[in-house]
Amino acid sequence: MNRAARYPRPPKPGPAPPAGRPKSASGRRRGCGADLRPAVFFDRDGIVNRSPGAGYVERWEDFHLLPAFVEALRVVRERGYEAVIVTNQRGVALGRMSRETLDDIHRRLEERLRQSGLDLLDIRVCTADDDHDPRRKPHPGMLLEAARQHRLDLARSWMIGDSERDIEAGRRAGCAVTVRVASDTEETAADLRVPGMEALPRLLAERLPPADL
Repeated sequence: MNRAARYPRPPKPGPAPPAGRPKSASGRRRGCGADLRPAVFFDRDGIVNRSPGAGYVERWEDFHLLPAFVEALRVVRERGYEAVIVTNQRGVALGRMSRETLDDIHRRLEERLRQSGLDLLDIRVCTADDDHDPRRKPHPGMLLEAARQHRLDLARSWMIGDSERDIEAGRRAGCAVTVRVASDTEETAADLRVPGMEALPRLLAERLPPADL
């Protein structure tokens, strides 16, 4: 059964901290003293940048940052959430690009985001060509690694992607909410759905609660 809801009821509006890494929002769970922060995990191709289709983004010149992602990231950071990209990049194992080229693409991406006053906590990459690799989505390894290293609260975190691999990885990691960017005709196990990236900033603005609640 399709559990996705396209536009859920918006929460009561509240004050949002400024963009960038918040100083006042600790992300601490009330009543338990665990200093854990929630995060929004993003797939990369098709979410952060224009999808290369069946191929790979093999150089920076072919990496086209989506304006809607920048808007979505701004909402995420203003609400006090960390932002982490988790991406399968099998092209490295296949020899389509080097790991150095991939790292350079991500370095340039972070620089572009900094120019807009935004940041990412981490970019996690799985370059394996083995679908059984525990880090390769739909396995949750990259999300679990990020949570351990950065003390992230997966039970309050979101996963956003454009494939069921992303949704399964988020669910298996224990994320509170999964969001699929896909047309209405596609079946999904995601909690929420938007028809395209242009609709994602609005969904987050309506649905993502402040991190310090």
